[in-house]
Amino acid sequence: MVETRSSDVLVDDLFLTTLRLRTYVDAQLRCHGLSVSRLRLLRALATTTEPLRMRDLGEALDVAPRTVTSLVDALEREGLVERARHPTDRRAYLLTLTPVGRDLHARAEEIDRTALATATSTLSAAQRATLLDLLATLRAAVPDAPPSPAE
Repeated sequence: MVETRSSDVLVDDLFLTTLRLRTYVDAQLRCHGLSVSRLRLLRALATTTEPLRMRDLGEALDVAPRTVTSLVDALEREGLVERARHPTDRRAYLLTLTPVGRDLHARAEEIDRTALATATSTLSAAQRATLLDLLATLRAAVPDAPPSPAE
């Protein structure tokens, strides 16, 4: 048997909980032809004040350029995203949501909100506040990762 646990049961439980939440939300979105990855991309484009370059979108989503290209290609084929040439950089495209993409984003956000509300409904207001405080404390204790050699 291959061991996949970390050296800390708390960290394992955090990862397991996050994975379970993501899997649940993804299943709810998939019932409507969506996914967490698609929602994240739609959200990034919907919440920006100006069109995004593919590179900027990839950085915002923290995904590889190839992944962004695949997602954008699929969303463009479905009429949800438009590409336009960058006015000053011939190599770059600017991405925006189409009106259909904006409508889908709004529906996806509602599905996400409902799924997460269901998933967290057993927590009292005090438990939510405590959990938020504990997670913030943990995040603050983790040092920033050093830049990768390519940066």
